Amino acid sequence: MTTQVAPGAKSPAHEDAGVERTEVVIVGSGFGALAAAKKLAKAKTPFVLISETTEHLFQPLLYQVATGVLSPGEIAPPIRAVLAKYPTADVRLGRVVDVDADRREVTYEAGGEQLRLSYTTLIAATGARQAYFGNDHFADVTFALKTIDDAERLRHQILRCFEEAHTTTDPERRRNLLTFLVIGAGATGVELGGQIKELAQRYFATSLHDLEPEDVTVKIVEGADKALPPFGGKLSEYVAESLEKDGVDVVLGTFVTDIDAHGATLKDAKTGEERRVTAETIIWSAGVRANDFAHVLAERTGCEADRAGRLLVNDDLTVGGRADIFAVGDMISLNGLPGQSPAAMQGGRHAAAIASGKRDAGTPFKYRDKGSMAIINRFRAITRIGRIELTGFVAWVLWLAVHLMYMVGFRNRYVAVMSWMGSFLGRHRPHFHYSQQRTPAPGAAAAEPAGQVGAVESANDAGPAEQTRAAVAAPATITAEHAEESEAWRRERAERRTPAPSTP
Repeated sequence: MTTQVAPGAKSPAHEDAGVERTEVVIVGSGFGALAAAKKLAKAKTPFVLISETTEHLFQPLLYQVATGVLSPGEIAPPIRAVLAKYPTADVRLGRVVDVDADRREVTYEAGGEQLRLSYTTLIAATGARQAYFGNDHFADVTFALKTIDDAERLRHQILRCFEEAHTTTDPERRRNLLTFLVIGAGATGVELGGQIKELAQRYFATSLHDLEPEDVTVKIVEGADKALPPFGGKLSEYVAESLEKDGVDVVLGTFVTDIDAHGATLKDAKTGEERRVTAETIIWSAGVRANDFAHVLAERTGCEADRAGRLLVNDDLTVGGRADIFAVGDMISLNGLPGQSPAAMQGGRHAAAIASGKRDAGTPFKYRDKGSMAIINRFRAITRIGRIELTGFVAWVLWLAVHLMYMVGFRNRYVAVMSWMGSFLGRHRPHFHYSQQRTPAPGAAAAEPAGQVGAVESANDAGPAEQTRAAVAAPATITAEHAEESEAWRRERAERRTPAPSTP
């Protein structure tokens, strides 16, 4: 709910005519932003939430969208619909590009216009994006998993690889199509690695009769000496052992030095030995950094930031020397707070409580650690609550229950339960669908006839990783040895597809 600043009216910001004003501006639509919004709404404090997307993304379940368990709508309900019942809420689709801290004013872009909005309190909760540690060109040839678009792109890639592996007669190409390289053994990397291998064992192995689970290689590469480093100890050991037991190759103490469209170069941290791994699909989940709005706040408030761009906020979550600007979630660094949704939600509620006058200004933020958990694959997860550590089926059920509780909306919870039953107890992937798309190989534009240039330009409008991964392989010179190997492969495929004779 916003009002025009009336001439002569007292405003903590300014009195410029034509500038809208509200009590609180929230930037973002993730866990921290939604928690702050609900806290303000219940206190009947007017606020405007500005987000670049129309949905509230339940990011921990993105990997299930990428692997066909859930649909995007089940983990990304419209943020406007979530807040519709609160009369003091105003949700706007836009991108905040600047902040005038002295005038208490944000500038945001919406509908092709630049608009200004003054506030009494600003709460920033814009989250984080993928980090490539100075190798930003890796983004062009790898898949990330931070947004719904990322998840749908990766799902299409996984399906494409299995479908093309089913039809190709080139054994080397088949090996590359069925090789999945995951960079980073954090929660996202472990979840994806486990699920892709499970797809091979329980979904594709029953629908593609010439495919054996052993044909699919899933390799998780981690620079640290343990999987899921934040857990450590026996829990990290359990994660690595569980993945290896299911056929996932966990490569620890190894760094990636180079990535191109056809594979990656790995370097052993101890010996310095390098080796090349070819793969059609490379997924990057090795690190994050604060989104660009954190840099804007740092410049406008004088707040320092760490190497990952995260704001070094004050104990009360205020930014720099400003008592009226708060930042929460993945975009901040404070006392080793985990980059997890509970910390973001608690931070959002804390900032909102101060903004609405329910808590004294300057009150330090106290994080309540409710525990950590991570899923590995079907029936296996790990959980740590204080000194209590759980593994296996009990931890898996607990993981499902907690994530179900945090999902927004009864319908989404119900559909999620039905989807989980079909996927984990059965062998279904209800949201897998694929249609063949021909995309020119990189550099094919130069060889295209003049009449086909438009088609190449249209294909190049797709994202870089999508162009690279969906590319049709360029013809190669076929040697006698290669032809002999291909013929042997054709015979093997024919034998697999021929039913064994029944015994009398």
